[in-house]
Amino acid sequence: MTGLSPSESRIVDHLRGRQRAMAADVVDWAQVNSGSRNLAGLETMRGLITDRLAPIADSIETRPPDPVTTLDDGGNEVPVPHGANLLARKRPQANRRLILTGHMDTVFAPDHPFQQCRLLDGNRLNGPGTADMKGGLLVMIEALAALEAADAITSLGWDVVVNADEEVSSLGSASLLREAARRCQVGMTFEPSVTPEGTLASARHGSGNFIATIAGRSAHAGRAPQDGRNAVIAAADLALRLDALKRAIPGLSVNVARVSGGGANNVVPDQAALSWNMRPQDHEAQHRAEAAIPAIIEAVQREHEVAIRLAGRFARPPKPFDAPHQALFGLVRDVGADLGLAIDWQASGGVCDGNNIAAENVAVVDTMGVRGGAIHTSQEFLLLDSLSERSSLASVTILRIAEGRLDAALGRRASHG
Repeated sequence: MTGLSPSESRIVDHLRGRQRAMAADVVDWAQVNSGSRNLAGLETMRGLITDRLAPIADSIETRPPDPVTTLDDGGNEVPVPHGANLLARKRPQANRRLILTGHMDTVFAPDHPFQQCRLLDGNRLNGPGTADMKGGLLVMIEALAALEAADAITSLGWDVVVNADEEVSSLGSASLLREAARRCQVGMTFEPSVTPEGTLASARHGSGNFIATIAGRSAHAGRAPQDGRNAVIAAADLALRLDALKRAIPGLSVNVARVSGGGANNVVPDQAALSWNMRPQDHEAQHRAEAAIPAIIEAVQREHEVAIRLAGRFARPPKPFDAPHQALFGLVRDVGADLGLAIDWQASGGVCDGNNIAAENVAVVDTMGVRGGAIHTSQEFLLLDSLSERSSLASVTILRIAEGRLDAALGRRASHG
């Protein structure tokens, strides 16, 4: 740690002393089920996070989710429940501002068998959401608490957004993320590192989730098949045309994930539904996909004489690795070197709230959370020593941002507070 200043060394020493407490907290938090649709569990988690942020924030708000709807398989618009979100703010009058984000939801529902934590060895903790991202939330909070206790970042204002729906595309928290990001110049999201060694995600693909429902016409399959309009065949045609876009549009991946519909073998099916995901590597690929989808739907409707309803959108824009991002990642790398850590990064096809933050002209590093692996599975694990390691990395990085070390590289704009 020869590159650290005395004040930075004191903060790092404090966080290393918090290692055992952080390890205990992550077990307690991971064993609160907060699956994206478990509204009661999400409320419990929001309370625990509020209790930890209240001593250091100037204000804390509970923000209700934005209304979200989708289509059921019959083509009816139905509401989708989401949990409430949390916004904590510090020094709202400050012009140099940082947005920090994390999510309280996990992918594990209350009836999923994976609900408890267990030690795999002296440093590996297996448990739901330990890496993604109850551990990351603790890293974020501990770093901020250490900096505020040391009175070290009085020139920096921060907004913390902890949302309840990141694992389901942040549709209910999208406006809150935009609002907070627009006040800030730099961002940190506390997703786990890409690899157990600590690799960060640099550029990210975008992502869009879609559902189309197809209404055809039923008929007797033997007596009058010509009177029917087969919704399942139309859905299959739609699926193939959408899949072909990954060959027609450079940098676009397409995953047709679900097809449903039909019934008895002697009835021409009059209903079907199709769900798919698209991931564009850049904005050009996204724009081409956005133009292609309605054209394909129109062609399928015309050829099969069916009616198609579409829901969904690109909720995560592609995240570039441009000059401002390179400057931010360079700062994180330098802090890592001063802490004795080798920080590297790589592009990722995965998406997160960092995509949304970057879309608001904010340079964001979105894998500042813990090291671990096997996320979204019952083998998920957290490397316990990364709790104090990553909170130290975050705290010193934030301190140097507060000192203005990124101002010139980012062309710092004034906040609207």
